[in-house]
Amino acid sequence: MLVHVLADTSEKLFGLSSLFGGQFTVAGERLDVEAKLPHAAAAVVVRADLRAVENIAALKRRAARFAKAKKRIFLVEQTSHFCISQAYALGATLVLPGKIDVTKLLAALADPGHETGSTSGISQPDNAVEAAATAIASMFTSITLGERVDVAGPKEAGRKITNRISEHGLSDWLATVRRHHEGTFQHCLLVTGVAVDFGLSLGFRNSDIERLSTAAMFHDIGKARVPLAILDKPGRLDDNERALVETHPATGYHVLKGHRDISPEVLDAVRHHHEYLDGSGYPDGLCAENITDIVRILTISDIFAALIEHRPYKPTMPRAAAYEILCGMRGKLERALVASFKHVALTR
Repeated sequence: MLVHVLADTSEKLFGLSSLFGGQFTVAGERLDVEAKLPHAAAAVVVRADLRAVENIAALKRRAARFAKAKKRIFLVEQTSHFCISQAYALGATLVLPGKIDVTKLLAALADPGHETGSTSGISQPDNAVEAAATAIASMFTSITLGERVDVAGPKEAGRKITNRISEHGLSDWLATVRRHHEGTFQHCLLVTGVAVDFGLSLGFRNSDIERLSTAAMFHDIGKARVPLAILDKPGRLDDNERALVETHPATGYHVLKGHRDISPEVLDAVRHHHEYLDGSGYPDGLCAENITDIVRILTISDIFAALIEHRPYKPTMPRAAAYEILCGMRGKLERALVASFKHVALTR
């Protein structure tokens, strides 16, 4: 079997190639050279830092070629769920996080059924949280590289989240997300779960729930243009940093505008989820009569999710305390919706 090895440094490339001994035919390639991936490779093994934009871009350029390999194994040294999700967004069928385990790697290459999840102890994106995180990673990557955003993945992830919350409830979703994700990814996942549960509690039809979940998945897509150092900064932002963050609704709107698979309602929600009924929000200072129902629901979900996020530098706010803050935002949020949200905030 021909195994093609891709790495971001010569040291990683030679080290990885030496692990296979005489068991497989090995071809190696560094990511910073012209792509020469052979079409005949049965497996691709990638070892690269997926926090680096240049590595992501190099792998994206090779995507059409290595998609033909049945086994696409990514060795992710950084064990953060961001990097694992990024690997799946780039086409991995399997991710081995942490220090390289030669036994697991060789077993995965030899196992004809690993891509369906039969190899134990290996990270698989087979639940709603990881499917959603992978979709978010794919969106952020596309925007960073100036590519067209795929909307099918986020929509499917929204359906999985709806099914998960319908079966297990919001509390289970919040706990799972907090355990496995942090920063911007955690926020997007929390907002989507809260918005879906809010819609379910209001008795929305399936089509309305799908529209709401899609809007929630996309609502912060403009943050892909804001440096992570600012997005995940521990502590208060200065005026310039705050101004940059506040560009994300309009940025997200312009990124998605013209995409035939994005409805006008979702576009409106992406642009206006920071608008308030009293006109004090941004980017357009809309007043009550110009703010749609889906935006009002998403705004409440967004604020609540931000308040209850887990951050390393601050304790997680109790849900009851977060709900009291919503109740205190008189004139900015629709009172009837805030009252209806109590069931979601405190009991689900």
